[in-house]
Amino acid sequence: MAPQKSLSTIAWGLLFTMGVIWGGSFLANRAALTTVPVFTVVAVRVGIAALCMWGWVLYRRIPVGLSASDAGRFLLLGFLNNAIPFSLIVWGQQHITSGLASIINASTAIFTVLFAAIAFADERLTWNKALGVLLGFTGVSVAIGIHEITHFNPRSLGQLACVGAALSYAVAALFGRVAFAGYRPEVIAASMLTGSAVIMIPAALWFEAPDLSAISLTSGAALIYLAVVATALAYVLYYRTLALAGAGNLSLVTLLVVPVAITLGALVYDERLSTDSFVGFAILALGMVLIDGRIVKRKI
Repeated sequence: MAPQKSLSTIAWGLLFTMGVIWGGSFLANRAALTTVPVFTVVAVRVGIAALCMWGWVLYRRIPVGLSASDAGRFLLLGFLNNAIPFSLIVWGQQHITSGLASIINASTAIFTVLFAAIAFADERLTWNKALGVLLGFTGVSVAIGIHEITHFNPRSLGQLACVGAALSYAVAALFGRVAFAGYRPEVIAASMLTGSAVIMIPAALWFEAPDLSAISLTSGAALIYLAVVATALAYVLYYRTLALAGAGNLSLVTLLVVPVAITLGALVYDERLSTDSFVGFAILALGMVLIDGRIVKRKI
């Protein structure tokens, strides 16, 4: 069995940096929404990020190795991993707090483990993982609240939109594993963002006809943050951390995002979460720890 990669000081620093960056993206979504409609927020984010990623690929002289036959797959990946989840999260944040959106988004890891166990023979659902998935779904249900699940209103629909985003991220992860083995990750990111931009820019123009002159300074700064920092830079850091720490350690960033999003939402917009939200996150976090399995193994 290959040894588990340990976390160096640099890897820990990168993990915390990504946690802060992605935690801040929920705050940036809310700030952007003050003067920019949903599809336009996403279109600007993926469009600028795609340009940044291609600039990075050219700067690093990374071999592209793409053909015309790859276009359809990258378009689908961009739809699943950016267009759908970004749109659902931004729409949902019109009705729920940044912190609650981040808690629900953390369920991506739970859905990914469950779907991978169904789709791949080498990702079987062990007892630890099965219990972790069960706790994860319990945590999300508690955070959302039984009343919200059974009564459809703007708040409940906002939460369900964020659940849909987590589902889309999980499906995208499985599709990416099958369809893009052998491609450089930077090229995958750039091509995926290009595919999502091809979808979202026409959607924003058609459904919203945005007036870019009406964008406030705060919303404009939030859009730049989402595109350049929370997407392009975050992808570069993500793949750097993946090489240093491995996928198992990298999953820890999901737990770091939530407290950052909750703190920023409280400081900037005076957002407050219910006790159920915090209890639900604690249960969800425990489920993710069980899925990871390393702490359990150390105790045995």
